[in-house]
Amino acid sequence: MKLFDNALTLLSRAMDARLYRQNVLASNAANIDTPGFKEKDLDFDAAMRSSDGGEALKAHVNEVPGLAGMDDNSVDLDRTMVAMAENGLQYGAAARAAGKKLAILKYVANDGVG
Repeated sequence: MKLFDNALTLLSRAMDARLYRQNVLASNAANIDTPGFKEKDLDFDAAMRSSDGGEALKAHVNEVPGLAGMDDNSVDLDRTMVAMAENGLQYGAAARAAGKKLAILKYVANDGVG
């Protein structure tokens, strides 16, 4: 068994991408009444394939195709809120997995004691 594998790196990248996506989705909700605002989302799969982090996440934010209202705003609040809830659950799952991985490493580092 490899003690230090890339699981924590991937989980960290996933959590960063999920947090960034949550901010993008929150921006959509905040701009629901802004005329001309185009709904955006983060391409999570593309962000995970990218080896860069942080600022590079901006490169994976795209407009969401959809119908625009009379004011040319394309935000669908129902879809946005569902996406935020799902994204939050997935962030929590990644955080719990990272915590379990760290607990295993702590256990091993302490020679199996507590």
